[in-house]
Amino acid sequence: MANKKNGTLYVGVTGNLSKRVWEHKNMLTKGFTARYQCHHLVYFEPFDEMEPAIEREKQIKAGSRKKKIELIEGTNAEWQDLYEMII
Repeated sequence: MANKKNGTLYVGVTGNLSKRVWEHKNMLTKGFTARYQCHHLVYFEPFDEMEPAIEREKQIKAGSRKKKIELIEGTNAEWQDLYEMII
């Protein structure tokens, strides 16, 4: 999730991506995404099981900001909000 191109980034994991993004967009959850207005889904990776998803989340979080930006721009160079694609 991001608030704008090259802006604040948030990395998370969920079992229901469309519901979770909707919650972030509607600021139903207090915390980082609400505080920094990270309401744009700019990157995601689907997994069939939670355990590998959590491991990937940890890997991405441990990476540098540069690597996160490279991940986003590798598939979404314009940082478009991908929410409509997943609903």
